[in-house]
Amino acid sequence: MTGVPGIVAVVGVPGTGKTTVCQILSRIVRHTYINYGELMLQVAGEWNLAENLEDLFNLSLDQQHLIWVEAARRIRRLDYVLMDLHGIDLSPLGYLISLPVDLITPDIIVILESEPQSIFERRLVDSKRRVMESPGSIREHMELLRTSMFVCSAILGSLVSIVENNDPHEAALEILRIIEAAGDATTLP
Repeated sequence: MTGVPGIVAVVGVPGTGKTTVCQILSRIVRHTYINYGELMLQVAGEWNLAENLEDLFNLSLDQQHLIWVEAARRIRRLDYVLMDLHGIDLSPLGYLISLPVDLITPDIIVILESEPQSIFERRLVDSKRRVMESPGSIREHMELLRTSMFVCSAILGSLVSIVENNDPHEAALEILRIIEAAGDATTLP
């Protein structure tokens, strides 16, 4: 990595506040903000496969995978990207790593975390269809996300940071500091 990190992946379990934090951060960094799920929905729409998230989730896993790959290919063409995605998804079949490591190598992976009870309460009022989790299973999901992202980091050579989201503006500023420090570190002798 030289200079400003090109690809910053902000990952977290659903309901941790990734999108809010990334939207705040996108106003103060040069990176193009991409919500991976929204990009997948856009691709599915262009391919006349889905008009909304419900349609997307009802597609076969093979179709979803093709859409996921196309979204990664589109992101790969960009120079500076702030990528908002779960990193690991819980499906009825089990957990799936959703960071497309075979197509995209993030310079930085930021794991955004919140208290499991707060995430649980946010999900209760969320209109998105999700696999229902308890605060205990959310904690397990968070632990698996951490482990998965550290493994991805070891394979890819990405930096990993964990940021607690108690306040979205503060979390965005903490991620900005990480991006700046990573850029500064690459210019040291």
